[in-house]
Amino acid sequence: LMQVLKGAYEAFLGKEIDWTVTETAAPAGAPFAGSQETVLEESDIKFGYCTEFIIMLSKTFNIKQEMDFKAYLESIGDSIVVVADDDVVKVHVHTNDPGLAIQKALKYGALSNMKIDNMRLEHHEKVVKMAQKEQQEAAAAAPAEKKAAAFIAVSVGEGINAILKDLGVDYIIEGGQTMNPSTEDVLNAIEKVNAETVYVLPNNKNIILAANQAKYMTEDKKIVVIPTKTIAQGITAVINYVPDLSPEENEAAMTEAIETVRTGEVTYAVRDTVIDDHEIHQGDYMGIGDAGILAVGQAIETVTKDMIDSMMDEDMELISIYYGQETKEEDAAALRDKVAEKYPACDVELQYGGQPIYYYIVSAE
Repeated sequence: LMQVLKGAYEAFLGKEIDWTVTETAAPAGAPFAGSQETVLEESDIKFGYCTEFIIMLSKTFNIKQEMDFKAYLESIGDSIVVVADDDVVKVHVHTNDPGLAIQKALKYGALSNMKIDNMRLEHHEKVVKMAQKEQQEAAAAAPAEKKAAAFIAVSVGEGINAILKDLGVDYIIEGGQTMNPSTEDVLNAIEKVNAETVYVLPNNKNIILAANQAKYMTEDKKIVVIPTKTIAQGITAVINYVPDLSPEENEAAMTEAIETVRTGEVTYAVRDTVIDDHEIHQGDYMGIGDAGILAVGQAIETVTKDMIDSMMDEDMELISIYYGQETKEEDAAALRDKVAEKYPACDVELQYGGQPIYYYIVSAE
């Protein structure tokens, strides 16, 4: 504020302004040379404690007392801010002895909202974090060793992202709530993986076209698009990858494997409608399968169980349940137990997906 007022005053006086910008070069070997952020040495911090508090006035605090209080604070520190009201005084000061400021303030009333920060310690932590950031950026910029094959998958939800990473996916395209990244997003992902063959898992029927467009626009790598329409199919595709097979053989094997997966997703209706002969009201829960609506109701667990019943046949051996960010773990565990009880011949797995919008994503294979 003082700089603004100073500039306004000098402009009022008609003072000539020198607009030349002088860049000060960092000394050779100085940390973070070239960084846009100014880094001070700890020795440049004259007063080490940023001290803030509010005085709840119990005595008169007139202009003279305010000036005396400010003068005292200036004698023990800098960066003084004192804002007085009828009942309270807000105080900010940088000092090497916060106790002196506090003792002086106690003469005018009780204190509240006290906050003391060690600026030298904060400075040290900031320097360490900046060093770590530069190291990470340098590591990220370094070219990775070229691999024979790499996987790119469109995903949503921290749990599902982690599952895909654990299975060997090299790059996750965050699809957002609607999971609809663009061709450019896929191209950027392809550029960031260093591999001879890149397998792309769209995991959404709406993205398969974009993935294929990215494939045709890439010349320096072999791109294989596995037409996965759901997250569950994407997980199955990765599991069925065999490093010893050729890209063509893996494409055929993974494409065949995803055909055995049935997927259901539980979400809510945003408006009244009729779909697949199901009358749906706003706020109802819906179980959506590969080919349409499988279940509708007003209870999440009931809809999910009805949806799973519609997905099952006698050949199914594995049921995987991924619960979303709005679903409680205990509710998901209770659902898993009931499904396992009803289908004792199947392995029933429960994992945290963390996906938005969908309370559950369920696969049966």
